[in-house]
Amino acid sequence: MTSNSTATDATQARTNWQVNYDVDPIEIRDPVAEALGVLEPSEPFIITYRDAVKEAGHSCPTASGAYRIVQLGLDALYPDDYPVRSEIEVQAAGPRDDAAYGTMSRIISYVTGATEEDGFSGLAGGYGGRRDLLRFDMFDPGTAEPTFRFRRTDTDETIEVTYHVSDVPDGGPVIGNLQGILDGSASDHQREAFADAWHRRVQVVLRDDSLFSVEGV
Repeated sequence: MTSNSTATDATQARTNWQVNYDVDPIEIRDPVAEALGVLEPSEPFIITYRDAVKEAGHSCPTASGAYRIVQLGLDALYPDDYPVRSEIEVQAAGPRDDAAYGTMSRIISYVTGATEEDGFSGLAGGYGGRRDLLRFDMFDPGTAEPTFRFRRTDTDETIEVTYHVSDVPDGGPVIGNLQGILDGSASDHQREAFADAWHRRVQVVLRDDSLFSVEGV
């Protein structure tokens, strides 16, 4: 269903969120948005974790881990300035059809703009193009943990981020309530207990920097 009201900030804030996420937004410039007058020159898009949840359709340790991977990677790659779409190559250690790498790459692509061969080719002459900037099976990380590299195409500087997903708390026995939620047999109490434990895990990922390793390559 599409609302027939004018699309303003107020009308677009009507998503009935049941969870508040405590994590800083990501700021990133987009040269094409600037050229076409969507943004003022040198002004960034502000991307929140809620935006990443909208892209993924859910919030979980994988989605929150992807958000933190790209946030930490861009912070390290651009310590003194805004990151710039079309100047960021994303390299995934694993394949696109892997459950973790697939979901994570979609969120990371959403933030950075980096895409495979089907992406935006740029304005006249390729200005701001983001095609072929997302690549899979690019390196051996030496670990089974999800690992991505972010490379600045203007300087060739590269940052590697590893997500120690095996260290994320398991949430306890109430996580087992999910099956009852899916088949409709769970009580309200079971639903609430599950949601509390599930989103507590997500918030740990969003807050705990020790779950990530960030280093130059």
